Amino acid sequence: MPLLSLPAVQWHRPSNAEAARRVGLDERRYAHYASGRREPDLATLVRIADSLGTSPNWLLGVALTSSQDPQLSAYIERFANAANGMSKHEIEMCVIQAEAVVAAKSRS
Repeated sequence: MPLLSLPAVQWHRPSNAEAARRVGLDERRYAHYASGRREPDLATLVRIADSLGTSPNWLLGVALTSSQDPQLSAYIERFANAANGMSKHEIEMCVIQAEAVVAAKSRS
């Protein structure tokens, strides 16, 4: 499976040239990883994930949860990926909002 093959709807990825620059790789080498022609070693995979603000598991399509509902799992993955680009304060605000939704449901 090609690295970074997730749908563009869920994630806007930079061009290969921009991603390669961010990671510090040759553009051709990065393009081989992105297309699935080659697989990066673990250290390179971690560098790619860090530079793109995500996790190696997300890049590889490894599920964060074991939910039986694939749509719920996809939402959780998207949320976790979005959180990688947030400050601690922004994440705290999201958690407070989520907890408020749950509390409101339990009062109903």
